[in-house]
Amino acid sequence: MRWKPIAVVFVGLIMVVLSGQFHGFHERLSNDEGVPFIRGADISWLPQMEQSGFQFYNPSGERADVLDLLKEKGINTIRLRTWVNPTNDRINGHCRAQETVEMAKRAQQKGMHIIIDFHYSDSWSDPGKQVKPAKWVTYSFDRLKAEVYQYTYGVLNELKLAGISPIMVQIGNEINSGILMPDGSSQNFKSLVELLNAGYDAVKQVNSQTAVMLHLSNGEDEGLYQWFFDGMTKNHARYDVIGLSFYPHWAKLPLDQAMKHLEVNMIRMNKRYGKKVLIAETGGLDTKGAETYRMLNRLLTMVRQVPLDNGLGVIYWEPQAAFAWSGYRFSSFGADGKSTKALDAFLDDAKRWDDR
Repeated sequence: MRWKPIAVVFVGLIMVVLSGQFHGFHERLSNDEGVPFIRGADISWLPQMEQSGFQFYNPSGERADVLDLLKEKGINTIRLRTWVNPTNDRINGHCRAQETVEMAKRAQQKGMHIIIDFHYSDSWSDPGKQVKPAKWVTYSFDRLKAEVYQYTYGVLNELKLAGISPIMVQIGNEINSGILMPDGSSQNFKSLVELLNAGYDAVKQVNSQTAVMLHLSNGEDEGLYQWFFDGMTKNHARYDVIGLSFYPHWAKLPLDQAMKHLEVNMIRMNKRYGKKVLIAETGGLDTKGAETYRMLNRLLTMVRQVPLDNGLGVIYWEPQAAFAWSGYRFSSFGADGKSTKALDAFLDDAKRWDDR
Protein backbone atom coordinates (compact mmCIF):
# COMPACT_ATOMS: atom_id res chain seq x y z
CA MET A 1 0.00 0.00 0.00
CA ARG A 2 1.21 3.54 -0.75
CA TRP A 3 0.68 5.57 2.41
CA LYS A 4 1.04 9.33 2.45
CA PRO A 5 4.03 10.64 4.43
CA ILE A 6 2.89 11.71 7.87
CA ALA A 7 3.95 15.32 7.34
CA VAL A 8 1.71 15.56 4.29
CA VAL A 9 -1.07 13.93 6.26
CA PHE A 10 -0.86 16.58 9.00
CA VAL A 11 -0.98 19.33 6.37
CA GLY A 12 -4.06 17.69 4.85
CA LEU A 13 -5.70 17.44 8.25
CA ILE A 14 -5.08 21.11 8.98
CA MET A 15 -6.54 22.06 5.59
CA VAL A 16 -9.67 20.04 6.29
CA VAL A 17 -10.16 21.57 9.72
CA LEU A 18 -9.68 25.09 8.40
CA SER A 19 -12.05 24.58 5.50
CA GLY A 20 -14.89 23.38 7.75
CA GLN A 21 -17.32 20.60 7.02
CA PHE A 22 -17.66 19.38 3.46
CA HIS A 23 -20.96 19.25 1.65
CA GLY A 24 -22.22 17.22 -1.25
CA PHE A 25 -23.28 14.09 0.63
CA HIS A 26 -26.96 14.59 -0.10
CA GLU A 27 -26.23 15.04 -3.80
CA ARG A 28 -23.98 11.97 -3.80
CA LEU A 29 -26.72 9.74 -2.39
CA SER A 30 -29.62 11.08 -4.39
CA ASN A 31 -31.32 9.05 -7.08
CA ASP A 32 -30.60 11.86 -9.54
CA GLU A 33 -26.92 11.02 -9.19
CA GLY A 34 -27.48 7.37 -10.05
CA VAL A 35 -27.24 5.94 -6.52
CA PRO A 36 -30.48 4.07 -5.79
CA PHE A 37 -31.98 2.85 -2.55
CA ILE A 38 -29.31 0.60 -1.04
CA ARG A 39 -29.99 -3.13 -1.14
CA GLY A 40 -26.68 -4.31 0.18
CA ALA A 41 -24.62 -7.30 1.23
CA ASP A 42 -21.43 -7.44 3.29
CA ILE A 43 -19.43 -10.25 1.67
CA SER A 44 -16.01 -9.72 3.24
CA TRP A 45 -15.48 -13.46 3.80
CA LEU A 46 -15.95 -14.24 0.11
CA PRO A 47 -12.28 -14.33 -0.98
CA GLN A 48 -11.41 -16.82 1.78
CA MET A 49 -14.45 -18.94 0.91
CA GLU A 50 -13.42 -19.12 -2.72
CA GLN A 51 -9.77 -19.82 -1.88
CA SER A 52 -10.87 -22.74 0.29
CA GLY A 53 -12.84 -24.23 -2.60
CA PHE A 54 -16.39 -23.32 -1.61
CA GLN A 55 -18.57 -23.08 -4.70
CA PHE A 56 -21.85 -21.31 -5.43
CA TYR A 57 -24.69 -22.45 -7.67
CA ASN A 58 -27.77 -20.95 -9.28
CA PRO A 59 -31.22 -22.55 -8.78
CA SER A 60 -30.61 -24.79 -11.81
CA GLY A 61 -27.51 -26.27 -10.20
CA GLU A 62 -25.04 -24.47 -12.47
CA ARG A 63 -21.88 -23.11 -10.89
CA ALA A 64 -21.95 -19.30 -10.68
CA ASP A 65 -20.13 -16.23 -9.37
CA VAL A 66 -21.90 -15.32 -6.14
CA LEU A 67 -21.75 -11.64 -7.11
CA ASP A 68 -23.90 -12.47 -10.12
CA LEU A 69 -26.28 -14.43 -7.91
CA LEU A 70 -26.56 -11.50 -5.49
CA LYS A 71 -27.13 -9.05 -8.31
CA GLU A 72 -29.91 -11.27 -9.66
CA LYS A 73 -31.52 -10.99 -6.21
CA GLY A 74 -31.58 -7.19 -6.48
CA ILE A 75 -28.41 -6.48 -4.48
CA ASN A 76 -26.81 -3.27 -5.76
CA THR A 77 -24.26 -2.42 -3.05
CA ILE A 78 -21.35 -4.34 -1.50
CA ARG A 79 -19.99 -3.51 1.96
CA LEU A 80 -16.42 -4.54 2.80
CA ARG A 81 -14.54 -4.39 6.09
CA THR A 82 -10.87 -3.51 6.40
CA TRP A 83 -8.51 -4.48 9.23
CA VAL A 84 -5.14 -2.89 9.93
CA ASN A 85 -2.70 -5.81 10.27
CA PRO A 86 -4.72 -9.04 10.40
CA THR A 87 -3.52 -12.62 10.53
CA ASN A 88 -4.19 -15.16 7.77
CA ASP A 89 -6.79 -16.94 9.88
CA ARG A 90 -9.64 -18.03 7.59
CA ILE A 91 -12.42 -16.66 9.81
CA ASN A 92 -10.79 -14.01 12.01
CA GLY A 93 -8.13 -12.69 9.64
CA HIS A 94 -7.57 -11.33 6.12
CA CYS A 95 -9.42 -8.14 5.10
CA ARG A 96 -6.15 -6.27 4.67
CA ALA A 97 -6.43 -3.00 2.82
CA GLN A 98 -5.13 -4.42 -0.46
CA GLU A 99 -7.52 -7.38 -0.23
CA THR A 100 -10.36 -4.93 0.33
CA VAL A 101 -9.30 -2.90 -2.71
CA GLU A 102 -9.22 -6.01 -4.90
CA MET A 103 -12.66 -7.12 -3.73
CA ALA A 104 -14.04 -3.61 -4.28
CA LYS A 105 -12.68 -3.59 -7.84
CA ARG A 106 -14.37 -6.90 -8.53
CA ALA A 107 -17.72 -5.72 -7.16
CA GLN A 108 -17.55 -2.43 -9.03
CA GLN A 109 -16.90 -4.30 -12.27
CA LYS A 110 -20.27 -5.96 -11.68
CA GLY A 111 -21.88 -2.52 -11.52
CA MET A 112 -22.25 -2.43 -7.73
CA HIS A 113 -21.69 0.46 -5.36
CA ILE A 114 -19.14 0.17 -2.54
CA ILE A 115 -19.31 0.88 1.21
CA ILE A 116 -16.13 0.56 3.31
CA ASP A 117 -16.25 -0.45 6.98
CA PHE A 118 -13.17 0.61 8.97
CA HIS A 119 -12.84 -1.46 12.15
CA TYR A 120 -9.59 0.22 13.32
CA SER A 121 -8.36 -3.09 14.68
CA ASP A 122 -6.48 -6.19 13.52
CA SER A 123 -9.65 -8.29 13.80
CA TRP A 124 -13.31 -7.97 14.83
CA SER A 125 -14.62 -4.80 16.42
CA ASP A 126 -18.09 -4.68 17.98
CA PRO A 127 -19.72 -3.51 21.22
CA GLY A 128 -17.87 -6.18 23.21
CA LYS A 129 -14.40 -5.47 21.85
CA GLN A 130 -12.70 -2.45 20.34
CA VAL A 131 -9.07 -3.53 20.44
CA LYS A 132 -6.32 -1.28 19.11
CA PRO A 133 -4.15 -2.61 16.28
CA ALA A 134 -1.06 -4.18 17.85
CA LYS A 135 1.22 -1.58 16.26
CA TRP A 136 -0.82 1.27 17.74
CA VAL A 137 -0.94 0.07 21.36
CA THR A 138 1.84 2.34 22.65
CA TYR A 139 0.81 5.45 20.75
CA SER A 140 -0.12 8.66 22.53
CA PHE A 141 -3.63 10.01 22.01
CA ASP A 142 -2.39 12.62 19.53
CA ARG A 143 -0.51 9.92 17.63
CA LEU A 144 -3.66 7.78 17.57
CA LYS A 145 -5.63 10.62 16.01
CA ALA A 146 -2.93 11.08 13.38
CA GLU A 147 -2.89 7.35 12.70
CA VAL A 148 -6.68 7.20 12.26
CA TYR A 149 -6.40 10.00 9.71
CA GLN A 150 -3.37 8.53 7.95
CA TYR A 151 -4.71 4.97 7.77
CA THR A 152 -8.18 6.07 6.61
CA TYR A 153 -6.70 8.39 3.99
CA GLY A 154 -4.30 5.70 2.81
CA VAL A 155 -6.91 3.01 2.22
CA LEU A 156 -9.34 5.39 0.51
CA ASN A 157 -6.58 6.84 -1.64
CA GLU A 158 -5.66 3.33 -2.79
CA LEU A 159 -9.28 2.80 -3.73
CA LYS A 160 -9.28 6.12 -5.57
CA LEU A 161 -6.16 5.15 -7.51
CA ALA A 162 -7.98 1.96 -8.48
CA GLY A 163 -10.88 4.02 -9.81
CA ILE A 164 -13.20 3.34 -6.88
CA SER A 165 -15.13 6.03 -5.00
CA PRO A 166 -17.14 4.46 -2.16
CA ILE A 167 -20.59 5.95 -1.71
CA MET A 168 -20.17 5.62 2.04
CA VAL A 169 -17.53 4.93 4.69
CA GLN A 170 -18.01 3.77 8.27
CA ILE A 171 -15.74 5.27 10.91
CA GLY A 172 -15.73 2.27 13.22
CA ASN A 173 -17.98 -0.78 13.46
CA GLU A 174 -20.78 -1.04 16.04
CA ILE A 175 -19.14 1.62 18.18
CA ASN A 176 -21.54 1.58 21.17
CA SER A 177 -18.54 1.33 23.51
CA GLY A 178 -16.27 3.52 21.38
CA ILE A 179 -13.18 2.75 19.28
CA LEU A 180 -9.51 2.11 20.05
CA MET A 181 -10.14 1.32 23.68
CA PRO A 182 -9.54 2.67 26.23
CA ASP A 183 -8.58 6.00 24.62
CA GLY A 184 -11.73 6.23 22.50
CA SER A 185 -14.24 4.97 25.06
CA SER A 186 -17.80 6.25 24.75
CA GLN A 187 -17.56 7.02 28.46
CA ASN A 188 -15.47 9.98 27.30
CA PHE A 189 -17.32 11.39 24.31
CA LYS A 190 -14.87 14.27 23.86
CA SER A 191 -11.94 11.96 23.15
CA LEU A 192 -14.05 9.59 21.09
CA VAL A 193 -15.31 12.42 18.89
CA GLU A 194 -11.76 13.65 18.29
CA LEU A 195 -10.85 10.22 16.91
CA LEU A 196 -14.03 9.93 14.86
CA ASN A 197 -13.59 13.40 13.41
CA ALA A 198 -10.03 12.53 12.34
CA GLY A 199 -11.51 9.68 10.31
CA TYR A 200 -14.25 11.93 8.92
CA ASP A 201 -11.72 14.52 7.82
CA ALA A 202 -9.63 11.90 6.02
CA VAL A 203 -12.67 10.60 4.13
CA LYS A 204 -13.68 14.06 2.98
CA GLN A 205 -10.12 14.95 2.00
CA VAL A 206 -10.05 12.00 -0.43
CA ASN A 207 -13.58 12.62 -1.75
CA SER A 208 -15.93 15.22 -0.31
CA GLN A 209 -18.89 13.39 -1.91
CA THR A 210 -18.41 10.20 0.15
CA ALA A 211 -20.91 9.94 3.01
CA VAL A 212 -19.62 9.14 6.51
CA MET A 213 -21.60 6.82 8.77
CA LEU A 214 -21.47 6.21 12.52
CA HIS A 215 -22.79 2.73 13.28
CA LEU A 216 -24.21 1.18 16.46
CA SER A 217 -25.63 -2.26 17.21
CA ASN A 218 -29.11 -2.99 18.67
CA GLY A 219 -31.13 -0.71 16.42
CA GLU A 220 -34.24 -1.39 18.47
CA ASP A 221 -32.68 0.23 21.59
CA GLU A 222 -33.97 3.81 21.46
CA GLY A 223 -32.30 4.84 24.72
CA LEU A 224 -28.88 3.69 23.57
CA TYR A 225 -29.07 5.72 20.36
CA GLN A 226 -30.30 8.90 22.00
CA TRP A 227 -27.58 8.70 24.67
CA PHE A 228 -24.85 8.10 22.10
CA PHE A 229 -25.88 10.64 19.48
CA ASP A 230 -26.65 13.30 22.08
CA GLY A 231 -23.04 12.79 23.12
CA MET A 232 -21.95 13.14 19.50
CA THR A 233 -23.92 16.36 19.12
CA LYS A 234 -22.65 17.96 22.33
CA ASN A 235 -19.06 17.25 21.29
CA HIS A 236 -19.46 18.36 17.68
CA ALA A 237 -19.04 15.05 15.87
CA ARG A 238 -19.01 15.28 12.08
CA TYR A 239 -20.96 12.58 10.24
CA ASP A 240 -23.70 12.19 7.63
CA VAL A 241 -25.52 8.90 8.32
CA ILE A 242 -26.67 6.96 11.37
CA GLY A 243 -26.17 3.23 10.82
CA LEU A 244 -28.16 0.66 12.80
CA SER A 245 -27.66 -3.08 13.18
CA PHE A 246 -30.84 -5.11 13.58
CA TYR A 247 -30.73 -8.83 14.37
CA PRO A 248 -34.11 -10.07 15.60
CA HIS A 249 -32.51 -13.16 17.13
CA TRP A 250 -30.53 -10.99 19.57
CA ALA A 251 -33.15 -8.30 20.19
CA LYS A 252 -34.58 -9.90 23.39
CA LEU A 253 -38.06 -8.86 22.25
CA PRO A 254 -40.77 -10.52 20.16
CA LEU A 255 -40.25 -9.68 16.48
CA ASP A 256 -43.22 -7.32 16.20
CA GLN A 257 -42.12 -5.33 19.24
CA ALA A 258 -38.50 -5.21 18.14
CA MET A 259 -39.44 -3.96 14.68
CA LYS A 260 -41.76 -1.32 16.11
CA HIS A 261 -38.98 -0.03 18.38
CA LEU A 262 -36.63 -0.01 15.38
CA GLU A 263 -39.13 1.93 13.28
CA VAL A 264 -39.66 4.53 15.98
CA ASN A 265 -35.91 4.77 16.57
CA MET A 266 -35.09 5.41 12.91
CA ILE A 267 -37.70 8.15 12.62
CA ARG A 268 -36.58 9.79 15.87
CA MET A 269 -32.90 9.65 14.93
CA ASN A 270 -33.62 11.27 11.59
CA LYS A 271 -35.77 13.99 13.14
CA ARG A 272 -33.66 14.65 16.24
CA TYR A 273 -30.26 14.84 14.52
CA GLY A 274 -31.15 15.62 10.90
CA LYS A 275 -29.26 12.57 9.60
CA LYS A 276 -30.25 9.93 7.11
CA VAL A 277 -30.48 6.38 8.45
CA LEU A 278 -29.33 3.01 7.10
CA ILE A 279 -29.76 -0.54 8.33
CA ALA A 280 -26.04 -1.30 8.17
CA GLU A 281 -26.41 -4.95 9.22
CA THR A 282 -29.20 -7.46 9.48
CA GLY A 283 -29.80 -11.19 9.14
CA GLY A 284 -31.95 -14.12 10.15
CA LEU A 285 -31.47 -17.82 10.86
CA ASP A 286 -30.28 -19.72 7.80
CA THR A 287 -32.65 -22.58 8.63
CA LYS A 288 -35.66 -20.26 8.44
CA GLY A 289 -35.34 -18.68 5.00
CA ALA A 290 -39.05 -17.98 4.60
CA GLU A 291 -39.22 -16.31 8.02
CA THR A 292 -36.16 -14.18 7.21
CA TYR A 293 -37.74 -13.28 3.87
CA ARG A 294 -40.81 -11.92 5.66
CA MET A 295 -38.67 -9.98 8.14
CA LEU A 296 -36.63 -8.43 5.33
CA ASN A 297 -39.76 -7.50 3.41
CA ARG A 298 -41.06 -5.61 6.42
CA LEU A 299 -37.66 -4.06 7.09
CA LEU A 300 -37.22 -2.78 3.53
CA THR A 301 -40.71 -1.27 3.56
CA MET A 302 -40.10 0.31 6.96
CA VAL A 303 -36.86 1.96 5.84
CA ARG A 304 -38.48 3.28 2.67
CA GLN A 305 -41.19 4.88 4.83
CA VAL A 306 -38.78 7.03 6.85
CA PRO A 307 -40.04 10.56 6.04
CA LEU A 308 -38.64 12.54 3.11
CA ASP A 309 -36.68 9.57 1.71
CA ASN A 310 -34.26 9.72 4.63
CA GLY A 311 -34.10 5.91 4.90
CA LEU A 312 -31.17 4.90 2.70
CA GLY A 313 -31.52 1.11 2.60
CA VAL A 314 -30.72 -2.27 4.13
CA ILE A 315 -27.52 -4.34 4.16
CA TYR A 316 -27.48 -8.10 4.85
CA TRP A 317 -24.38 -9.22 6.73
CA GLU A 318 -22.48 -12.06 4.98
CA PRO A 319 -25.45 -13.70 3.22
CA GLN A 320 -23.09 -15.98 1.26
CA ALA A 321 -21.28 -17.28 4.37
CA ALA A 322 -22.87 -20.72 4.57
CA PHE A 323 -22.84 -22.26 8.04
CA ALA A 324 -20.99 -25.30 6.69
CA TRP A 325 -18.05 -23.02 5.92
CA SER A 326 -18.29 -20.22 8.49
CA GLY A 327 -20.16 -21.61 11.48
CA TYR A 328 -22.29 -18.45 11.20
CA ARG A 329 -26.01 -19.11 11.65
CA PHE A 330 -27.42 -16.01 9.97
CA SER A 331 -26.34 -16.43 6.36
CA SER A 332 -28.77 -17.07 3.52
CA PHE A 333 -26.89 -19.75 1.55
CA GLY A 334 -26.85 -23.45 2.34
CA ALA A 335 -24.06 -26.00 2.31
CA ASP A 336 -25.07 -26.74 -1.30
CA GLY A 337 -23.98 -23.24 -2.33
CA LYS A 338 -27.54 -22.18 -3.18
CA SER A 339 -29.48 -19.24 -1.81
CA THR A 340 -32.43 -19.70 0.51
CA LYS A 341 -35.66 -17.73 -0.04
CA ALA A 342 -34.48 -14.92 2.26
CA LEU A 343 -32.81 -12.77 -0.38
CA ASP A 344 -35.90 -12.79 -2.58
CA ALA A 345 -37.07 -9.91 -0.39
CA PHE A 346 -34.46 -7.66 -2.04
CA LEU A 347 -35.56 -8.74 -5.50
CA ASP A 348 -39.21 -8.15 -4.68
CA ASP A 349 -38.33 -4.69 -3.36
CA ALA A 350 -36.49 -3.89 -6.59
CA LYS A 351 -39.44 -5.04 -8.67
CA ARG A 352 -41.95 -3.07 -6.61
CA TRP A 353 -39.96 0.12 -7.03
CA ASP A 354 -38.68 -0.63 -10.54
CA ASP A 355 -35.09 0.27 -9.66
CA ARG A 356 -33.03 -2.84 -10.33
